[in-house]
Amino acid sequence: MRWLALVLLLANVGLWFYGDRFVPGRVAIILERQVLPRVADLKVGSVAADKQPDSEQVLPSRPALGHVELVDVPSEPVPELYCIRLGWFETVDAARATYLSLGSPGIAHEVREQERELSPLHWVIIPPQPEGRAQALFRDLQRRGIDSYLIRGGENRNAISLGLFEAREAAELVLEEKKRQNLNAILANFPRNQISYALVFEVELMSGTDAVEALESDYRNNFDLVEIGGCQGVATDPKNP
Repeated sequence: MRWLALVLLLANVGLWFYGDRFVPGRVAIILERQVLPRVADLKVGSVAADKQPDSEQVLPSRPALGHVELVDVPSEPVPELYCIRLGWFETVDAARATYLSLGSPGIAHEVREQERELSPLHWVIIPPQPEGRAQALFRDLQRRGIDSYLIRGGENRNAISLGLFEAREAAELVLEEKKRQNLNAILANFPRNQISYALVFEVELMSGTDAVEALESDYRNNFDLVEIGGCQGVATDPKNP
């Protein structure tokens, strides 16, 4: 028994000195301070985790837009101010009477005077000559009963007029007759101007309609001059009715 106890004692001593060689190497465990994540971090992390990478994100599909055609919506007609000019009238009173006969259509109106250059007349004339000869010839024509007029001034002074005609054909017939009477007559143009009057007034017409054309067509049946267009305004003559 003593020998058995001695053997066990020696075995324990051997294990004490040489036992570490038979035990696997120790693993060092280092404990670090652990910090619990915040609630905000958990939310962000959860959302980030739910998201897919940009390259893998699936966007919701949208319906393709078809061809869009722009349609012009016609605007409603609006009244615009027009200036109407009608003529011609020989006197101011005639123009005013015409305005009343039209039912006084204008917002404002006036009568305007204008010197117009008319188509020249056809003039049968004996050209100017020395005063003595012109007077002697004029007395002879009067004695023979030929209608004539001695011109006493202007660039045709001492010429003798044998007639003024609007139609050239009528003037040519008279010219042939005077030549058969051995008169040295010629045919010339007689320039002329005339003082005339025009009636001007303003009216409101609807734009975008045929109101202007219809009114112009109606006036042309009664007047030689018809002008319809935009105007800056017509000053009402206090003398006008």
